[in-house]
Amino acid sequence: MALTEQDIARLARLSGLRLDSGDQNRARQELDRILGLIEELQAVDTAGVEPMAHPLAAHQDIALRLCDDTPDPAQTPEQRDACMTNAPAPHQGLFLVPTVIE
Repeated sequence: MALTEQDIARLARLSGLRLDSGDQNRARQELDRILGLIEELQAVDTAGVEPMAHPLAAHQDIALRLCDDTPDPAQTPEQRDACMTNAPAPHQGLFLVPTVIE
């Protein structure tokens, strides 16, 4: 899948980047290479291959250092208020943020 100049211009606009024509050309070439690698990976037949939890699991035993999945006890309103003392605009235990989408 090759990207067009319009695709690159749209991606630049969406990401807030200002790219001149040279930068757009270089970005298009690099993204085309990345998409080519993704197409190569998708073409590999992985039927019967068991998923790995870690990329090195096929070569060595990996002990994952995961914490126990236990819920934290419910916080009291006092604990919540103490945690939110540094929040710029807390309101009734919630973070107030500026409107992004009108």
